[in-house]
Amino acid sequence: MSVLFFGTLYPAYYSYKAVKTKNVKEYVRWMMYWIVFALYTVVETITDLTLTWFPLYYELKIAFVIWLLSPYTRGASLIYRKCLHPLLSSKEREIDEYIVQAKERSYETMVNFGKQGLSIAATAAVTAAVKASATGLLFDTRLKMLL
Repeated sequence: MSVLFFGTLYPAYYSYKAVKTKNVKEYVRWMMYWIVFALYTVVETITDLTLTWFPLYYELKIAFVIWLLSPYTRGASLIYRKCLHPLLSSKEREIDEYIVQAKERSYETMVNFGKQGLSIAATAAVTAAVKASATGLLFDTRLKMLL
């Protein structure tokens, strides 16, 4: 709960303030924070599965998020400038290509799912119509036999 407050709500409010005041320095500060926090969230998802048994694990997570946020330590800025920016800059072309490919594949996948869905719906409709027709025909034949 405290990571939620310190890690998202507090920075979200101050990001809002930066947007409202149009302070470019604060924009940059909070954008660096959100990029680092996104990476932290991915890593946290994995470590939560494996390291929860570690003593003071949750306290260390809270301390880390506070360190990221603090204007005195400038943790997010430090991690961004020393690690993430150089890494993202060197891999930017590959990441962009992967995103384009993923978009293309997701579009193709959605089209295929749509085609399959329509095919299944058409088959179900035909099957239902045949069953209804057969039941009606059977009922009609029985009725004629009774008369």
